[in-house]
Amino acid sequence: MSHQQPRRDRFRPEPLPGMRDGGGSGRIVRWLGGFGCVAAGYAVFQSLLGVLPPGLDGESARYAVAVVSGLGTAAAAWLSAALLRARAADPARTPGPFTARRAGTAPAAPAPGPLPRLCASAYETLVEQVRVVDDPDRGRLTGWPHSLGEQEHGRPTSVGTAYGLHTLLDLGTPDGRLGTGELVRTLWNLQLPDGGWSARSQGAAARPEVTALVLGALARAGADPIRVAAAAEACTARFTDELDRTGRELTHVVTTVLRGLLRAAPGSEALPRLRDALAAGAITDPRRGHRRCWAYRLAASHGPPSAVHTAQAVLALDRAARVAPEPDAVRAAREDGVRWLLACPDTRHDGCLDLTPVREEVRRPRIDDPARHEVLNVRHFAAAWVLRALLTPGARAVAHEDGLEDAWRERLNGAAAAVAAAQTDGIWTWSPDNAGELLRRPLWMTYQGLSALRAHAIWMYRPDD
Repeated sequence: MSHQQPRRDRFRPEPLPGMRDGGGSGRIVRWLGGFGCVAAGYAVFQSLLGVLPPGLDGESARYAVAVVSGLGTAAAAWLSAALLRARAADPARTPGPFTARRAGTAPAAPAPGPLPRLCASAYETLVEQVRVVDDPDRGRLTGWPHSLGEQEHGRPTSVGTAYGLHTLLDLGTPDGRLGTGELVRTLWNLQLPDGGWSARSQGAAARPEVTALVLGALARAGADPIRVAAAAEACTARFTDELDRTGRELTHVVTTVLRGLLRAAPGSEALPRLRDALAAGAITDPRRGHRRCWAYRLAASHGPPSAVHTAQAVLALDRAARVAPEPDAVRAAREDGVRWLLACPDTRHDGCLDLTPVREEVRRPRIDDPARHEVLNVRHFAAAWVLRALLTPGARAVAHEDGLEDAWRERLNGAAAAVAAAQTDGIWTWSPDNAGELLRRPLWMTYQGLSALRAHAIWMYRPDD
């Protein structure tokens, strides 16, 4: 059997500078270093002494030329080796994908290190921060509040526990200190009387985006499929233009419901309708070659083009394409969204405007008092969304077909660096929106950061290298 020479896949992202081997020059210096600087100089001296012509103004001249050349070679080898050592020791010159600092700032404290150590640190924090509460009405609750470290609202919530469960499923639960069974029971205990779930600020009425999030986590964890299917059916029955016009017009809500149902009820009749509505809600951006993209709204008064909402739409449509046949119009919109992301005009892609965190409000009339509104503050980790969208099979196919592999790889590595820069010891922190606001460590952000870096690391893995 013949052995093929390993080659680099043109879609495989290039390792970041801190992960490369030194190239040809590095190997030469290391070969010389194996002899030692003095030995290298002496080797050159002996070689020149043997090849210089005897008629070079006497024996002393031959020795002088050989000595000077030998000393020069020894000095050059020593300086080259010293330069390589300095570069390897300076984290500011070799930023790896898990360096916990933002671009343009001074070097920070040592980062957690490679992805396995980062994941281990995140797991330990989840173990330390888990809350166990005995509720007289709902029974024993095991999980997390919306953000790690909350003191005022320390009870497990549907959103915090669902994202915590998602995170554990990604980490692989290396031991029994956190059991997914207890988290699944807690989510069922937190189910509202109408069969769904809601965020803490949304009251006692189920909301489709939170219900779909919880159902996606339950389905991943292997919860009772009959109960999951029943809750998914109730969710889609309520998610209509008549009953939730606000939600049906928001890109964030529709994509969240679509992704959750693809996990919990992939055969649902509502999926094609949501997919088609999402594709039809795309807009055209003349600043990026009239390519289609998404804004925060799917209906009229869409708002400006948004990288985070385009990434959410691309990701949801790509997943839907794996479950059911994709109509031509939907595929064209999805592929245009990928091209729009690849057309980012900024020169640096680890801190471009497309990766700027975004905040939006979901305002709905209250069910018990339509004259008043409930407000859900939604924060978007743009870098993680862009990274996950660019890692979809459809995005890689578009880059290949359009000859945009270099642009795809550059933007991919930039987004990965931006995601990694926002964490400390495997936990992500949302910077305050306003002066005086406390730092938040929302579980959704840690899940999205870990999930994105894990997907990127899997794509980077090259067992044949």
